[in-house]
Amino acid sequence: MESTIIISENKRPFWQLIIAALLFTFASYVILISLLDINWSFKDVLPMAHSLEFVVFISAIAIGFCSHKCVYIDIQNSRFKPTMEIGFVKIGKWKIIKNYQYVSVFYDPSKSESEQFEVNLWYERNKHFELYARNNYRNAMEIAYNLSEELEIDLLDATIKNDYKWIDKEELKQQANEQTS
Repeated sequence: MESTIIISENKRPFWQLIIAALLFTFASYVILISLLDINWSFKDVLPMAHSLEFVVFISAIAIGFCSHKCVYIDIQNSRFKPTMEIGFVKIGKWKIIKNYQYVSVFYDPSKSESEQFEVNLWYERNKHFELYARNNYRNAMEIAYNLSEELEIDLLDATIKNDYKWIDKEELKQQANEQTS
């Protein structure tokens, strides 16, 4: 059993990183111009505040283009850390998980098309944590299966409303072996 599992969104496409870099550069330029033009008098505070608002807005858009989510699960110490990563900066805190129960794959048609299949880790009877959300059932089930194997817990397919079923992982392994043979 591995001691740490990482569940991550795909990295951003290169074109999105270029857009983010351009937006960050533009925000830096606005800050520089604002600082160079300011006379440090009371009447210049309002234009500086508007410039700062604009910079925050542009920076938020840039962050959206270059960030991605990751979840680290430390099995050995029974904890997980959801993070938002921007380059090498990782923002998130470790949370303790006790009593892993099962992993489920859930279908939510009310969510955006890109996040309709959720992989949830259930613990302490009725608490859960969303680990992954995407539009691909096969990817969601693969992540859920691998996690359930690592944690040695059950796997629930809850993609069909009112027809939840426990997955027989041994049967799934046999099917996978037959397909690769």
